[in-house]
Amino acid sequence: MNYDVIIIGSGPGGYVAAIRAAQLGLKTAVVEKEALGGICLNWGCIPTKALLKSAQVFEYINHASDYGIKINGTADADFEAVVKRSRGVADGMSKGIQFLMKKNKIDVIMGFGKIKTGGKIEVKTADGNTKEYTAKHTILATGGRSRELPNLKIDGVKVIEYRKAMSLPALPKSMVIVGSGAIGVEFAYFYATMGTKVTIVEFMDNIVPVEDEDVSKQLNRSFKKLGIDIMNKSSVESVDTSGSGCKVSVKTEKGNIVLEADIVLSAVGMATNLEGIGLEEVGVKTDKGKVLVDEFYKTNIAGVYAIGDIVAGQALAHVASAEGIICVEKIAGYSPEPLDYGNIPGCTYCSPEIASVGLTEKKAIEAGYTIKVGKFPFSASGKASAAGVKDGFVKIIYDAKYGELLGAHMIGANVTEMIAEIVVARKLEVTGHEMLKAVHPHPTMSEAIMEATADAYGEVIHL
Repeated sequence: MNYDVIIIGSGPGGYVAAIRAAQLGLKTAVVEKEALGGICLNWGCIPTKALLKSAQVFEYINHASDYGIKINGTADADFEAVVKRSRGVADGMSKGIQFLMKKNKIDVIMGFGKIKTGGKIEVKTADGNTKEYTAKHTILATGGRSRELPNLKIDGVKVIEYRKAMSLPALPKSMVIVGSGAIGVEFAYFYATMGTKVTIVEFMDNIVPVEDEDVSKQLNRSFKKLGIDIMNKSSVESVDTSGSGCKVSVKTEKGNIVLEADIVLSAVGMATNLEGIGLEEVGVKTDKGKVLVDEFYKTNIAGVYAIGDIVAGQALAHVASAEGIICVEKIAGYSPEPLDYGNIPGCTYCSPEIASVGLTEKKAIEAGYTIKVGKFPFSASGKASAAGVKDGFVKIIYDAKYGELLGAHMIGANVTEMIAEIVVARKLEVTGHEMLKAVHPHPTMSEAIMEATADAYGEVIHL
C-alpha cells in the first residue's frame, strides 16, 4: 500500500495529475469518494453541455422557418429524455476515465481520503471501514461545491443548486435564478429555451459581471429577446417555501418586491471542500478557504500539495488540469514553467456563448496602458449571417505603444472554440501587426479576430 503519489479527488485536476504521474513512472493511486471524473465530468462541465445542446437543437427546430424549413405540427421537448441523455453522456465519460486509470495502471481507491502525519492517508469507505496507505507525495484535489447563503438555504426541492438543476423530475413553469455567473446564465438559457419563465437576480450592475461590460450588455440584450427577465443591482433577501411554490423577496433600487416561482436556483458561487481532509491535524496552512501553496503547488508541509478549486486562481477545469500536470512534473524532477494565470481563457456556454482572456478594457486602462481597441460585430460577418447567428462581436485590446495583445472578449456562436487562438497568440507574444497580417480563412467566424484587429489599427475593411 505504498505509493509515490496519492491524489485525493479525481476531478479534472486529480485524474489528469494521476495520469501524468503514471506516465512519468511514478506509482500512483487516486482516492475518490463518489465517482471518477469528479463534479466537472459527472455534474458540471460535461452534462451541462449536453443539456445546452438539447436546448439549442430545440431552439433550431422552433426557428426552422428562418432557414426555409417547414415542420408540420409543433415540436415538444421531452424533458425527462433530455435529462436522461445528459446523464448518459456523463456516465459514458466516467467510464472513459475508468479505462484511462486501468490503461495507466493507476489504483483507484473508493472512499473519503484524509491526510495524516508521516505521509499517511486514511481512507474511509462507504461501509464505514477505514484503511491506511502511505505515499511520498500526496496531492489534494478535492474541488468545490455550491456556496450556500444564510438567507438562501438549499432544500433540494424548491431551492436547489446546480446538481439538482440537472436532474429535476419535470420542467418547472417558472424559475428564479440567483446569480449570473457561468452557472446562472447557462441554466437561464437552458430552462428559458425549454419553456420555463426565467428571472435572473444579480447583485452587481451587470450580468456575467467578471466579463467586459460590452459583453455583459450584449448578453443582456440577447437574453431579453429570449424572454428572460433580468434584475441587476438586486438581491434576494428571503425565500418563503411554505406554499405550493416559492415567494422570493427581492431588494431592488426601487424597493422590495416579491417574485413567485416554482423553483429557485442558487448560483452564487462555489465553496471549497476542505472539511475533514486532515488539514488542521497535519498543519497545512489555509487562508480564506484556500490552501496556501507555492508556484508548484507545494504546501507548507513537506510531501503535501494542493491543486484546483482549493487553491488561489481561477476555479476552472482546465486550470486544475494544468496545475496537476505542473505539480507532478515538479515532483518527478522536471523543471516545468509556472502557470501564467493572466493567460487563462474563460468560457461560458449559454447562447450566445462567451469567451475571454486577458484584460478587459476597463482593467487595461486601470493598469495604466494606453490602448487600441477594435470591435467587429457578427452582424457584419458573412458566415454568421449564413448561419443565422448574428448576435455578438469580437472585441480585442492592444497596447498602443508596443502592440502587445492585452485581451480579447467575444460573445457569439462558437466563440468558445475561437478563444484558443488568442491564448496561443498571447503566449507567443504576437503583436497587433502580426495578428492583422495573419491571413484568416473566409468565410469563418474566426476572421472576426482579424477584422477586430484591423478596426483597432484603423484598417478595417468590412465595417
